[in-house]
Amino acid sequence: MMNKKLTILALSTAALFSSHVFSAELPDNLQWQTNDTAPTFASSDATYGGSYRTYTLSFPQTFRTVGPDSNGAFRAWILEANLPPLIKHPNTGEWLPGLAQSWAFGDDNKTVYFKLNPKATWSDGKPVTADDYQFMLKLMRSTDIVAPWYNDFFTNEIADIITFDKNTVGIVSAKARNRDELIEYTNLMPRPEHFYGKPKVDKNNDGIDDKFVRKYNFKPEPVTGPYYIDKIKKGKNITFKHVGEGWWGYENKYNQHRYNVEKINIKVIRDADIALKHFEKGNLDSFDLVRPDLWHEKSSGKNYQNGYIQKAWVFNQAPVGAGGLWLNTAKPMLNDINVRKGIMYATDFDMMIEKVLRGDYSRKPNGMGFGHIGYDNTEIKAPKFDAKKAIEYFEQAGFTKVGSDGIRVNDKGERLSFAVTYSQQSFTPRVAVLKEQAKLAGLDLELNLIDGSSMFKYVLEKKHDISFHNMGTGDIPAYWEYFHSDNANKPQTNHFTNFTSPELDSLIDSFKNEFDIEKKRALSRKIQQVIADANVIVPGYMVPYARAGYWRWMKLPENMATKQTGYLFHGWGFSQTFSTFWIDEAAKKETKAAMKSGKTFEPVTIIDDTYKL
Repeated sequence: MMNKKLTILALSTAALFSSHVFSAELPDNLQWQTNDTAPTFASSDATYGGSYRTYTLSFPQTFRTVGPDSNGAFRAWILEANLPPLIKHPNTGEWLPGLAQSWAFGDDNKTVYFKLNPKATWSDGKPVTADDYQFMLKLMRSTDIVAPWYNDFFTNEIADIITFDKNTVGIVSAKARNRDELIEYTNLMPRPEHFYGKPKVDKNNDGIDDKFVRKYNFKPEPVTGPYYIDKIKKGKNITFKHVGEGWWGYENKYNQHRYNVEKINIKVIRDADIALKHFEKGNLDSFDLVRPDLWHEKSSGKNYQNGYIQKAWVFNQAPVGAGGLWLNTAKPMLNDINVRKGIMYATDFDMMIEKVLRGDYSRKPNGMGFGHIGYDNTEIKAPKFDAKKAIEYFEQAGFTKVGSDGIRVNDKGERLSFAVTYSQQSFTPRVAVLKEQAKLAGLDLELNLIDGSSMFKYVLEKKHDISFHNMGTGDIPAYWEYFHSDNANKPQTNHFTNFTSPELDSLIDSFKNEFDIEKKRALSRKIQQVIADANVIVPGYMVPYARAGYWRWMKLPENMATKQTGYLFHGWGFSQTFSTFWIDEAAKKETKAAMKSGKTFEPVTIIDDTYKL
């Protein structure tokens, strides 16, 4: 439904064609709308300038956002350096103007029309135009990008992009959708046509360079947002630079007093505990204290006690993506549902949360995530650890004998043993709890630590037995990429379990095509039940808060967080922080002088449960 707070704008279509001639004509009954009445969430006290220093655990394997190896952790930084046409308000859920000044719905329930801000430019100064949208469609449909998910989406979900003038486009869904979902599907970002230019090699004549993947592996695109990648020291450091206080986006009131630092320096530090030491020495400006051991034990030294470093814990209500333990059914033994059921009961996430995570985290009720209102099957509950039940299922799978090491074996002499792949050393105590508890059921879980982005590449190539990781999500859960047979047993897809069934394919296809939102939600709940019955994801944990330590020169608004705040400061990109912080240079000088003289300040620990569920 249309939000009551949206302002209806009456625009004359004749004015749109004053200096351009185009074959397509806008419908004359469009009701253009914008939103200038929603509350802002930044602080007018914010000041511009300074360099924010943070870190990443691994250097990205590519700066592309599509194609091989592009789905790593750093991808969020790159994607979120751009503005989509519309931005969703983090507290009210209203749509706000972004790259577009206004928008309108077609009568066909397929088309959304966007009038781009005529002042919008790429970070290299070139104007953003409708041509960049046409290029985006051509790029995403090309097989040269080696990205099957994008090829499928922009071919089977997006029917066309229509240009009306240099600043007005219509994005057409391939099927009718309700308005809430229609915006989600058509709220697409352009790609800079001028950056790519004419391809040198184009044997398939699709306008995209045949060597796209290799040619653009480490060539960052210009962006529409305020920060672009300025300097790269391969394997060591990445620097984002602000385009300046004259950035075109600041005319939008929802962007004002945001994106306040001039530079963002991201240092590669491959161990989080070493990064913590850098932070406490003053080499990093903030540090996420999400891990319970960091918050409760390791953040209580003199710099905290003397008030030089402050702490904040804020709760959120952001949707949680799929994840926990993904069981690869293409691997021997894991194709047996009784083995998978046994693993479900032999996995003790609850003990992990209690013993290792101090009870700060919560158990996911469902392997497909949480917080998708209406879409989540609330009847599904994560199984409690039960070694006896696990053994019953393992015996049904033929693992009736117990070896001298306590691990079950079958008549072929095969041990009930699987490698659990994970990405950070700090996760080792968590997986170790699962390993020790699993032994009680005769299950051996081997620890397979592969650092950083290499781990995700390993999993994308389907080399894992079991993968311990979580995925992000939007307001509407995704299924096709994770469970449709089109993506199974293929490298570089998110089909981590390789589980397929005709029933699941049919439900996912129906979900993609359903117009009625209540029917779509009902299909979602059925899909989640089929996935739960397949026992291919052991529901893991979720973290319903952001938590950080930060030097006292780092400032946040009085209401420091929103419902969607995933990080108080830049952690994994821009959107989860909403970029409302700034650096107080006077406080920085004061703090450094105080540290030299021995002056102290009152210690500060803030706990904000405004959005605690």
